Amino acid sequence: MADKIAPGTCPTASGMPMLGLGTWQNTDPEQCTESVRTALETGYRHIDTAQMYGNESAVGDGIARADVDREDIFLATKLLPENLGREDVLETTRESLERLGVDSVDLLYVHWPTEAYDPEETLGALSELYDDGLIDNVGVSNFEPEQLEVAVDVCDAPIFANQVELHPLLPQEHIRETCENLDVEVVAYSPLARGSVFDQPVLEEIAAKHDTNEVQVSLAWLRERGVTAIPKATGEAHIRDNWESLTLELDRADLEAIDAIEETHREVDPAFGPWN
Repeated sequence: MADKIAPGTCPTASGMPMLGLGTWQNTDPEQCTESVRTALETGYRHIDTAQMYGNESAVGDGIARADVDREDIFLATKLLPENLGREDVLETTRESLERLGVDSVDLLYVHWPTEAYDPEETLGALSELYDDGLIDNVGVSNFEPEQLEVAVDVCDAPIFANQVELHPLLPQEHIRETCENLDVEVVAYSPLARGSVFDQPVLEEIAAKHDTNEVQVSLAWLRERGVTAIPKATGEAHIRDNWESLTLELDRADLEAIDAIEETHREVDPAFGPWN
């Protein structure tokens, strides 16, 4: 199925490919490098990392190793919570660029609105980086609606995306509605609920109907709902299986059945999460 989707032809949202490779916990350098290379040569054009992941250098090596031009890749990274003061934003972003081996990133996120985060100071520094051409877009992550509204109001550069945990067991309707109203893209991390989608009967039934699996159903549902997904994958089989979700078209009954799932489950729930 994967060869039905030509490399680089994934649907996009405001120019961002709607299926990307997540690299959280991909800390073995060679494995991470190979995962990134494999994803890019499979067809992915969106790679997501973070200072917190400790793998920016390996991600950069994977980009360099792949037979894909840098300008064709949408590359995103995120700032550590302790690096959100103005000078730290400016300094550590340049360090991230050096580790990644690039002159700029397509998207730089505030990873969590905690520790050194101050809306005006942090987003002011990100706006400086935007004006200097070191980042193409400003993003936020794990922002609740009220925090997103403040960010949009105080940031001189447009807020491009809000990356949050989002999957069929945590649909985040209020955040999605707020993002739509503010013209902010939604990016889903842990889009497979760290495997919990395999235990959901509705997803099992829809997967059987389409002769596929719950992973592809979940990723297709996100895409149909206008959400960009960045599933973590390390092995070639999983990378390709996620990519094949682009061939799956769910009908209205499928989408409505997934929307109606009552079970909710949050996988990422630190004490400092803004929803706590």
